[in-house]
Amino acid sequence: MKRLLNTELRPVMRLSEVEKLIKRHRIITPPPSRKTLQRMCEDGTFDAVGNAPTSLGWLIYEDSFLRWVGTLDDTKIKNAA
Repeated sequence: MKRLLNTELRPVMRLSEVEKLIKRHRIITPPPSRKTLQRMCEDGTFDAVGNAPTSLGWLIYEDSFLRWVGTLDDTKIKNAA
């Protein structure tokens, strides 16, 4: 039987959830403002669903958020050396 639907979906998170994760896990202290996070969606730092907020607000692909967090760790390691 032919596959009609690709079952591999990229999970998305609302921008408010990204904000909560940054605060809860102290990824950056002090955390970026909501406006800064919105700019990061607009400039392509985060892969977002579409290029503007949806009816649910900005939706960020989880893997792009994790990739961004990984770049922060790489920067910290380079600066420590």
